[in-house]
Order: sequence, then C-alpha cells, then structure tokens
Amino acid sequence: MTDGRRRAFIGSFTAAGGPGIVTASVAPDDGALTVLGTLNDLPDPSCLALSPDARTLYAVSETAEGAVAAYRVSGAGAGAGDVPESAGSPVPVHANGPTHLCVFAGHVLTADYGSGSVTAVPVRADGGLGRSASGVFRHTGSGPHPQRQQGPHTHQVLPDPSGRWAVGVDLGTDSVRVYTLVDGAPAQHREVALRPGSGPRHLAFHPDGTHAYVLNELSPTLVVCRWDAVEGALRPLTEIPVLPGAPTGDAYPSGVAVSPDGRFVWTATRGEDVLSVLAVEGNAEGAAGLRLAATVPCGGHWPRALTESRGFLYVANERSGDVTWFAVDPDTGVPRRGGAIPVAAASCVVVG
Repeated sequence: MTDGRRRAFIGSFTAAGGPGIVTASVAPDDGALTVLGTLNDLPDPSCLALSPDARTLYAVSETAEGAVAAYRVSGAGAGAGDVPESAGSPVPVHANGPTHLCVFAGHVLTADYGSGSVTAVPVRADGGLGRSASGVFRHTGSGPHPQRQQGPHTHQVLPDPSGRWAVGVDLGTDSVRVYTLVDGAPAQHREVALRPGSGPRHLAFHPDGTHAYVLNELSPTLVVCRWDAVEGALRPLTEIPVLPGAPTGDAYPSGVAVSPDGRFVWTATRGEDVLSVLAVEGNAEGAAGLRLAATVPCGGHWPRALTESRGFLYVANERSGDVTWFAVDPDTGVPRRGGAIPVAAASCVVVG
C-alpha cells in the first residue's frame, strides 16, 4: 500500500447481513488478518478491485440498479487511512447485478450478470470515476440449461497480461468474449464458444501470458486454453475435473487462482466446501498439462472466492460468514489452514 503496510479489503452482501467493505491488516510472516474497520455506504459491494498504483479501491454494487464506486485507500482522515474514504458518489452502470470489475485502459469495466453486459466507466487522473458510464456492450445468446442459461450472464471481466485486451466470461452463453475499447465503449473483438451447458464463471491467466484456465460453474471442470495476446485469441485445449469423483449434488465451482511461479492452480467449489490443488505439468503445449493433486476443506461453508498473495490463499466463505487464510506448501501447492476472521456474507478478498 502507499503507506508501506499490506492490507486486505473484503467485500460482502449487505442485503444478507454483511458489514459492507472490511479492511484488515495482513501479517507479513504468517498472512494472518486483523480487522481494522468497516465502511458501509454502498449496498452489496460484492466485488472489489485495486487500481494499478494501489491508491484507489473500486467496488461494484450488486443490485438491480447496478453501480460502481471509488474509494481512496490512504488519507489523512480518521484511522490514518485504515478505512478507505469515498472518492465520490456511486456511478450507475445502466445494467442489472454487476458481479465483477477490473481496471482496463483508463476505465473501470463491470461484468453485469443480470443484464449480460459489460459497462465502461472512465477513471479520472486522480483515480476517481467520471460522472457517468461511457459505454455498455450487451451480450446476446443462451445455453441449454433451462434455469441458468435462458439468456446471457456476464460473470467476470479482467484484463489480459499484455494489457491489450479485456476478457469477459459469460455463464449464460457458454462463451468467453474478448474486448477492446472504442471511444470509451466496450467493443467485442472475438467470441469463443465453450462446451454447451458448461456455464463458465471465472478465468485466470498463467504467468507465462500464453495460457488461461476457465472454471465452469454448471459442471465441476476447468478448461485449459491457449492465449494469443497478439491476435486476442483464446483457444480451448482440454477440459479436466476439479473434483476427484462425482459430486453429491450441484457442485457450484466459484473461483480460480494461479500461483505466481505458474506451478499450481487452485479452485474453490461451494457445494463441496473444498479447495482443489492442480499441478501444472509441461507438455507440447507448455503450461497446458494439469493434474488434480489434492483437495482440502475450505475452512468454512460456501467458498465464493479465493485470492492468492505472497504464498497465502484467502477464501471468502459466504454462508459461514468468515474469511480463512491458508499457507501454501511451496513444494506441493497444498494449502494449510492458518486462521479466520468473521465477516458475514463475505464475497471477495483483495490483498494490496
């Protein structure tokens, strides 16, 4: 962070009793979290993202109206910057249910699940947001699942490692979309079809910049893809299970993360309350080979998201209302539970 301390920011669903945005300190030796304070001025701040300089925190408001807000991470206010300070009024995204966001090309992009769209909001030089959205791109299409895929549902948007492209994952249409910005508006460069009924939810890039892993929600699998940053092209290679056997019911995989050294991929599965460890094994496609190495309990119930930071994993357990941290064995990639803090209806963790 800008004052030399490491902090974690935790989002939650206020409609389900969550406290809003929680700030916690991060211990450098064991990754332990200590709550510093909360900020409860935005409904359902379910997903958070830091600016590249870590001076500004952005949050979606996952409501029917949909909005995004900006906060100063450091300041001279009460608590000496422990709790972020508002950097202006929330900006409507003209879409329903934004579930994810990222910073891309001088804009904040939101993935609007309910509307099946991606919205762009300009970022000012000081990190604050412009007064209104500069563009919305609405997906079309559907999938075979009768309840979950009647229309598009954009679940995630993130920049690729090169910074040239933004990538959106659409659960409702079994596709990944690649975007550029044209005059401040998202413009679709390419649409990549995945297996019908798979329900892709989240994507993570390998640090080699040439591979990506797409986690499916409607089936407990991970799709290994080749990524071409020059062409902005994603090519699915293989699909592998993230659980050792058939789940007892709907599994609902949720989050995926890749180790900084590229040796391991972790996934979270809500219906089974587990984290899966997949070892990356080289083959003719480089980092395309994956092997399911282990599963461990997530430390709570309904792990909605997981984040890796400096050898530790942080898991937001939504239904048990806590955030658990794990130390990762550097040789095996297996997480070992360290502790937890209570956060009702926890939904995401960002570590700066």
